[in-house]
Amino acid sequence: MPSLTLPNYMAKEVGSHKTVESCWVTIGSKVYDMTKFLGDHPGGEDLILEYGGKDVGAIMKDEISHNHSESAYDYLEENLIGFVATDSVLKTAVESDHPQDILPLPPNESGAHELRINGAADQVPTQEVCPTTGMSSVEDMYKETDIAEDYRTHKFLNLEEPLLMQVWNGGFSKDFYLAQVHRPRVYDRNKSPPLFGNFLEPLSKTAWYVVPIFWLPWVAYGSWLAHLGIPSLFQFIAYWLTGFALWSLVEYGMHRGLFHVDKYLPDNRVAITGHFLLHGIHHYIPMDKYRLVMPPALFVVLATPFYKLAHTVFYWDWHVATAVYCGGIFGYICYDCTHYFLHHKKYALALRYMTSFLLPAAQILPHGAPLEGLRKRVWGYKQILGLYLRHGAGDAFQNRESFVNFLN
Repeated sequence: MPSLTLPNYMAKEVGSHKTVESCWVTIGSKVYDMTKFLGDHPGGEDLILEYGGKDVGAIMKDEISHNHSESAYDYLEENLIGFVATDSVLKTAVESDHPQDILPLPPNESGAHELRINGAADQVPTQEVCPTTGMSSVEDMYKETDIAEDYRTHKFLNLEEPLLMQVWNGGFSKDFYLAQVHRPRVYDRNKSPPLFGNFLEPLSKTAWYVVPIFWLPWVAYGSWLAHLGIPSLFQFIAYWLTGFALWSLVEYGMHRGLFHVDKYLPDNRVAITGHFLLHGIHHYIPMDKYRLVMPPALFVVLATPFYKLAHTVFYWDWHVATAVYCGGIFGYICYDCTHYFLHHKKYALALRYMTSFLLPAAQILPHGAPLEGLRKRVWGYKQILGLYLRHGAGDAFQNRESFVNFLN
């Protein structure tokens, strides 16, 4: 069962929503709010109101009336607000020895099996839930976690208390910590959960626009200095773009060799707390808009060895090395802003479709060779799509075979 679920409604309550102020419809056990769509419906609002509080599954497939397109069903899914148990589902739950497996909807695997035996499976949502993240679709990333219930259920961290010391004092085993930290929680979208709980708290938060405001002037100044010592504009651009590409390699190496070392993480509280502070909190609360980009003070620490690297590799010319360095820093700016954009903004439909189709391999396929194959195939999309490859946040991938064929 996902940790973030939609509410369940009684049939009588759903049936009462049949006015212009509030109009719900159902298909099976899914409940959709069509209130905002009434005025935009091509057939007029009266047709929807006629089926307010009722099941529209049959009428939407009726070719005589109008056989609706896939886009109509996509719109419905965007307005899914909850579930309602049909009579056959309720009957199965009442007669079951484990009704908690069936209700609230959607059922877990055992509950779904019991519903199939009783012929009621076609009336329940068939969302495939990722066992790692506890989520079934990208929409789950926008549903606020019930903090009290989450803490009671998982016995991990209380999002209302300073997180760092909870990790330090929690006595968590490595396996338990990793299982929980990779299970995303959603805090108040306009706030950040406390990390330190003291004067250090403001240093852990950075608005996305601080990154370009702070770093772009330095990039521009360094680029200007570099071009003064490079004979031609073409050479300057070539070195600058080399730095941009080099940043991609360095960033990927950092993620694979530093941020994502779960297998080699020592099983002690020092390592676990360090992992949480360095990158684990980002997996745990991925929608925290003030912790999606790196604070300038922290990036200075990382930018310094990158400066040394550029001047070591391109040791023969200070201007060349500086051009490479500035291109790399610009790559970082693009990466961090894209990182924020993909986490926190409603991005284009085409990109949403691409991520929902390609990226759930992280939650459906075993971690290893197939996922590595995907990373190699989409190297050019690394900066844009890397987030979802690691977090497994996307629609549940239903056609595993076709995805494996894509990798091969």
